[in-house]
Amino acid sequence: SSVPGKLDLTVSLTRIMLPFLPLVAIAAALMGMLNSLNHFFTPALSPAMFNIGVILSALLFVPIAPLFGIQPIIAVAIGAMIGGLGQIVIQMPVLAREGYRYRLQLNPSDSGLREILLLMGPGTVAGAAVQINLLVNTILAKGEGTGAVSWLNYAFRIMYLPIGLFGVSIATATLPTISRSAAKNDLENIRSAVSSALRMMLMLGIPACFGLIALAEPIVQLIFERGSFTETDTSATATALIFYAPGLIGYSAERIIVPCFYALKNSFLPTGVSIVSVMLNIGLNLLLVQQFGYRGLALGTSIAALFNAAILVYLLRGKLKGLDLKQITIAFGKISVASALMAAMTIFVHQLLQNLWPQPGLLSQMINVGVSIFAGLIVLIASAQLLRIREWEGALNRFTLKIRHMTGRK
Repeated sequence: SSVPGKLDLTVSLTRIMLPFLPLVAIAAALMGMLNSLNHFFTPALSPAMFNIGVILSALLFVPIAPLFGIQPIIAVAIGAMIGGLGQIVIQMPVLAREGYRYRLQLNPSDSGLREILLLMGPGTVAGAAVQINLLVNTILAKGEGTGAVSWLNYAFRIMYLPIGLFGVSIATATLPTISRSAAKNDLENIRSAVSSALRMMLMLGIPACFGLIALAEPIVQLIFERGSFTETDTSATATALIFYAPGLIGYSAERIIVPCFYALKNSFLPTGVSIVSVMLNIGLNLLLVQQFGYRGLALGTSIAALFNAAILVYLLRGKLKGLDLKQITIAFGKISVASALMAAMTIFVHQLLQNLWPQPGLLSQMINVGVSIFAGLIVLIASAQLLRIREWEGALNRFTLKIRHMTGRK
């Protein structure tokens, strides 16, 4: 008897949330416009409006929703819609200052519109690879017993967080330079921008990968282990996270490289590589799930992501007639050594604190993870200085400039 009620609730939620898709699409278009004008802070802040809308609805609307005969989850959905609208509203003043004025106009014969549609079709297929791989993992994980789907989903979300923090940011900051250079057919400047972006990504992505592997279980425990999420769930999710972590590099590199092909008005190559990557992911998962269970699904996804990135780099190198692979390889080696030392320190400090403060509790977990990460960062900084990793200095300078910009200092 509860099934019809759940079905009605699902239908109501769907109706409320339907406008969210066009709101997100409009917000993304505005973000692209602002990025092309070298405005990065406001577009980066835009997605936070969604979180603010959901949080405020949970705090303000959910407690009073039953008084008006509204399901609490409906109040959260309304908050999500408000957040989606907020993503647009926060960007409009900046665009207005740049002279943007909207007027309703649709001209199917416009050459720019036709060009976008031609690029968008293959680009949509290429961008769907991550979601297709997740769908494949979900289907195969259902045969691996209770909890496997959730373990993989939780682990993937943690792994994908650093990509959203720096992978997307680096790609977004690099794209305007690449687009302008592509319009002038300045291959040398594109090579320099892509090489710099990839090395910056490695400087941030490799330590994140090693850090997730080193502190997988403490991080999962801190975030999820409460209520019905047990120690067994923590261990299983942490194991999946360890196998997912290497894929972070592949996904981050893809975020940088694929837009380069679009700027060069070639969306078919990344689409073809994406299709091959999906096929490889399916093949690997079917093979590895038999050997490693749900862990094999995470491993197969990581291998496919790294393969996808490697092929894209190779093809882009051909299009650009070079890509400073020597510098990228040297940076990869140095950063990997520094990250390994960082990971060793985080493991050592975590074990030390766990022995000194064995009682479980949220406060002790937060202190343990926080201090372990801090100690690892100290070792990473020292190692970067000793190994003379130029990318670290670049990352530090960018961070300093961003702080100055946010605080209004010159």
